[in-house]
Amino acid sequence: MIINWYGEGCFKAQTGGLTLLTDPFESSIGLTPPRGKSEVILKTLTSWPIKEEETSGQLIQGAGEYEVRGIEIRGFALLQESSEKFFKTAYKVIAEEMTLGFLGHLSEELSPEANQNLKDADLLFLPAGGKPFIDQEKAAKLIKQLSPKIVVASFFKTPGLKRTSSDWKGLAEEMDQKPEVTDHLTVKRKELKEQKGIKLVVLKI
Repeated sequence: MIINWYGEGCFKAQTGGLTLLTDPFESSIGLTPPRGKSEVILKTLTSWPIKEEETSGQLIQGAGEYEVRGIEIRGFALLQESSEKFFKTAYKVIAEEMTLGFLGHLSEELSPEANQNLKDADLLFLPAGGKPFIDQEKAAKLIKQLSPKIVVASFFKTPGLKRTSSDWKGLAEEMDQKPEVTDHLTVKRKELKEQKGIKLVVLKI
């Protein structure tokens, strides 16, 4: 599995012969989404009312159970963080015998159901830059609870804006970690099984 990051919560994972894309940028904000076809598109933040969208693949937004070409996906509603204008969703994705947890726009705590289902995930994608998302102290405590193999930082940089990598340093300090900073992440199940402890990964745009 190969994972790239495009800023904020936008990740592209190439796995099992298909491409999974999370939280692509909308053209209305002036940012260009990743090129190429994506068979699966996950949105962790959706506005009410839901609008029809043209996508290159299957668009998944909201709680429920889904399966696309052998990739299992389960969405968990974050009701305490949703409103009459939008709703938030966390996802559990199983691909290549690995479990990925996407916490998206999380700003407080996971629901008990999501917490239970994402415990011991192999990869956990969560906001690392602090407010307006989950603060870094709470994020570190959540990581300890869920005990993933790899934590992938999100929501600490927007393409085109001058923000520095110091945005994730507070989380690294809370975790007592020196993160791996890399252009992309290549993950193999065998290597994860042999890994000890939790690793923090910061991807470059």
